[in-house]
Amino acid sequence: MEKRYFTIGMAGHIDHGKTSLTKALTNVDTDRLKEEKERQISIELGFAPLYEDSEIQISVIDVPGHERFIRQMIAGVAGIDLVVLVVAADEGVMPQTREHLDILKFLGVKNGVVAISKIDRVEEEFIDLVKDDILEELTGTVFEDSPFVLVDSLSKKGIDQIKELIIKILMELEMRDAKGAFRLPIDQVFTVKGQGTVVRGTVYEGTVEEGQVLKIMPKGIEVRARQIQVHHKQALMAYAGQRTAINLSNVSKEDLERGDVLVSSEHFIVTKTVDVAVRMVEDLEHMVKQRMPIKLHIGTAEVMGRIVFFDRNEIKEENGEIVCQLRLEEEILTKRGDRFILRRPSPQETIGGGWVIDPRGNKYRFGNQTIEELEKKKVGTPKERITATLIEAKSLPLNELIKRTALDEQTLTEHLTEDEFVLYNGKEYTLQQLIHSIEEDIFDRLQEFHQSHSMKIGVNKAELLQTLQKRFPKSLLDFVVENGITNGIFKRKEQYVSLTSFIPHVPKNWEKRTENMLVELKKDGLKVRYVKDYFSTAGIPETLEFDLKRFLEDQELLVLLDEQFACHGEVFREAVGKLHSHTGSEFEVGDAKEVLDLSRKYMIPFLERLDAKGFTKRVENKRVWV
Repeated sequence: MEKRYFTIGMAGHIDHGKTSLTKALTNVDTDRLKEEKERQISIELGFAPLYEDSEIQISVIDVPGHERFIRQMIAGVAGIDLVVLVVAADEGVMPQTREHLDILKFLGVKNGVVAISKIDRVEEEFIDLVKDDILEELTGTVFEDSPFVLVDSLSKKGIDQIKELIIKILMELEMRDAKGAFRLPIDQVFTVKGQGTVVRGTVYEGTVEEGQVLKIMPKGIEVRARQIQVHHKQALMAYAGQRTAINLSNVSKEDLERGDVLVSSEHFIVTKTVDVAVRMVEDLEHMVKQRMPIKLHIGTAEVMGRIVFFDRNEIKEENGEIVCQLRLEEEILTKRGDRFILRRPSPQETIGGGWVIDPRGNKYRFGNQTIEELEKKKVGTPKERITATLIEAKSLPLNELIKRTALDEQTLTEHLTEDEFVLYNGKEYTLQQLIHSIEEDIFDRLQEFHQSHSMKIGVNKAELLQTLQKRFPKSLLDFVVENGITNGIFKRKEQYVSLTSFIPHVPKNWEKRTENMLVELKKDGLKVRYVKDYFSTAGIPETLEFDLKRFLEDQELLVLLDEQFACHGEVFREAVGKLHSHTGSEFEVGDAKEVLDLSRKYMIPFLERLDAKGFTKRVENKRVWV
């Protein structure tokens, strides 16, 4: 069974015991900052490992509860799979608890556990009253049917029970999409002495591997994942659902900020105009007006903008979902289905939230026609649904596409004839953009390999595709390689693949010494010294010897007679010609020695090489020309 990764969050009012509960569950104090210790409140997001076995790994985010730190709270819960709503037994539901509940609803968090904390501070009879109060507040929310656990972080009452419950719920959940393109919204940027820039966040989707080339968006900065850590332990890969820190090359701390997104694909969209579906909070304190300033919280980004309606000019009370548009002051990276929160900048309050219908919004006219178009788009056009499905799955046969897109066969086949979609192997569909993306990736890998190994004819195909197979089906990778060969981008010799423009060559700094060595070797004819002597005399290091011998042999400049002796390719070919013209259809060792004037020391390796190359065939004590 594939291991699954989840991140849970602690939410609730200030001083209701979220950080203490996190510490009791994990033995980690997530209040790291001096100000947090002094003021005894969480300012920044805190992280800790909760549980791990062979099947599951669970991380905890402790999010700040104070109203002033709502921005960090939103950044924390945006990537979680389950929420522990912490309510203190001695205070009950408070204003911040209600705002957190609204935020969790808008972000689509469906799984929760209610922890009634600090139970040792109140009488047992009082706990029942608190529980009734909480149940009343939770009616109609995602937490309505959530289990309750009574806990006290100091005495450790209920700690084992809540931990077991969290594990049980998560064991029944599906993991986030680990097959899609990698995406990590950054919530922390810092430097580590001797290592450089490190970013941290929750992997929303996909996987990342050490050494992988990535991009910081929306800035478009290309970086490499130099090192990956999960809870302070080095890892070769990080998966969807994991909290991870990634050490990046080619970028400084000053170039990055919370809200940037680390991605592996060009398929994510950078935009400033987003079509959205929004719900408002039930008890709006102030009216929401047309084009009023809003603060958008999406992923870990916080961006100012304006809300634009197409069927109204204000909202005071609205229970349903409204299709509208957000016009932002800065670019964000997002895709269809992403959840977000809207806040009023002044006076500060959460006014609503929703999901992205289309990250590529246009300017529309005010009126019912636009609303109808947005409603249709909300459902998703067939083409958009096919594209989104193939971006996620990479390639699928027709029957699987029918299932995943919920489109009928006729509608599907009509759209699949468009240029964006490619049928390969006669049965599977993929996207033209994915083919280009893989082709570019292979091109870059080959280019890098040629620069480091200029004497090798190419990369073994299986080795070339090995890491890519973690993200793409092998059938698709094979098709891209064959398609690239057909189009003259790649070439293949036996199992080795290279760029068409590449010609194997000796590295420039060793060219002269190699030429000198070949001159000496040619001068000695067939009566050569040990091959190692020629390399050492020419000043060629042992580390280069194996690759250089292989290269020279491929270029027919060198013929290895056995492990000890080699001769110049030209000398070898002349000797073969001479022997062939001075013997009949067959000959013995003595005949060859007489023609070539060689001792047994050189004669036997030479004749065995003739056999190996297929010039001759040994029959008893004679050799027959083939």
